[in-house]
Amino acid sequence: MDKSSLEAAPAPGSASDRRLNELGYAQQFKRQMSFWAVVGMSFTAIGILTGMSSAFQTGLFSGGPLGLFWGWNICSIFMFLIALCLAEIASVWPTAGGLYYWVCKMKPDVPALGFITGNVYAWAMVLTGTSGNLSVALYLASVISIGTGKVWQQVEIAAMAWGVNILSGIMNTWGTRPIGMIAGLSVWWTLGGTVVLVICLLVKAPVKNTASFVFFDFENYTGWGSEGFVVLLGFLQAVYTLEGCETAAQVAEEAINAEWLCPIALSASVAGSWFIGVIYMLSLLFAVQSIASVQSTSYALPIAQLIYDAVGRNLSILLIVIILVAQWAAALTAWTASSRLFFALARDRAFPFQSSFVALSRTGAPYVGVWLSVFVGCVIAAAYIGSTIAFNGILAAAAIGVLLSYSVPIFCRVVWPNALDERGPFTLGRYSWTLNLLSLLFCIFTCVLFILPTSTPVTSLNMNYAIVAIGVIFMLVTIQYLGNVIT
Repeated sequence: MDKSSLEAAPAPGSASDRRLNELGYAQQFKRQMSFWAVVGMSFTAIGILTGMSSAFQTGLFSGGPLGLFWGWNICSIFMFLIALCLAEIASVWPTAGGLYYWVCKMKPDVPALGFITGNVYAWAMVLTGTSGNLSVALYLASVISIGTGKVWQQVEIAAMAWGVNILSGIMNTWGTRPIGMIAGLSVWWTLGGTVVLVICLLVKAPVKNTASFVFFDFENYTGWGSEGFVVLLGFLQAVYTLEGCETAAQVAEEAINAEWLCPIALSASVAGSWFIGVIYMLSLLFAVQSIASVQSTSYALPIAQLIYDAVGRNLSILLIVIILVAQWAAALTAWTASSRLFFALARDRAFPFQSSFVALSRTGAPYVGVWLSVFVGCVIAAAYIGSTIAFNGILAAAAIGVLLSYSVPIFCRVVWPNALDERGPFTLGRYSWTLNLLSLLFCIFTCVLFILPTSTPVTSLNMNYAIVAIGVIFMLVTIQYLGNVIT
């Protein structure tokens, strides 16, 4: 990690500015994000309404209600432990680099480890934003289909996604304060939207399912014979939904009192999402009218069929729009994170074209990183035109990339406990090593689960291409690293 290109400011004002200066960086961003804005960034990035809605069918067809409910709570416990472990590190080193910077600080003798972690995570966040914006297009297509009966072509949905990508780029170029305001408002939108969704689903559903169905009904549309394995496949829905808490660390240099606010946001966003997710999930499970109907839907997203069956045409449009807006805000923050990561990597000469990626717009946004995310997002969205299977593999790779990035600093804490040689105001004390070990084991287990075939018999049409996509990411990062070493 080379900081020679940037001299620290001589006398920053706030305690957070002074801490950043101690770490060797000048304060470049404006510290305009309040407690609510920083919490909102992580909470919005997790996107509890959106992640659960978009991936709900994964658990519904792999284990059914039994796998969904119990898988959600089990995975939430471990994702909360991961958030606590990351929060402890964020309290010590509150910088825009987040996971990348932490690994560099803990293992300065292995610079490649930090380089690879940061770049894999940056590209994973680009893919996360891409998947979120495609989901916005799919929700929009579903709403119009419900209202008009129109059946959309894949190229039309991809064109919608390109438009959403460009809108996200414009909003992220606008600056820190508007993004913080959107994140803060998104918290209220999610909370209010959850109340509306839960009430409408439970009141309007023609048939309410029994508690026995909600907590213990097993469904299997995968072809696999092992019930235990099928239920584990359904766990992926919960993990995918709860990723994103670390976004608070990416805006640490824009947060007031970052050494406190960032770790609190990391942990509180997962805890809040866990609780809200239980309520929303139960409403969906009590209201689902026919799992077979959801499985055979003609709508762009299966959750649209579930909501339509439960509340009817007009009300389903309103409810899906609520989810659509929340999804857009979640995707927006993913590219906020990716642009800050590109900034941090370029600042340390770990990303090409350093002068371009560290440049800030008049509004204080790292605009080159923003528009790189937009460009890559539009290119990858084009894959949806040719193959939804290939595109789904790319999106699964994003989830694996995020989990792998989580696991590296946690691995360092387990194998080299003294690598974190100081403590911030937020600390896990004597439980730190044990919690890091449990978190690491869960990350490894889930990454393996993500690359296994989700249905059988395995064909070219249903193969899990996540391993191919994550291989492409690592190949790209390796080329970047070799180029960086040579130059």
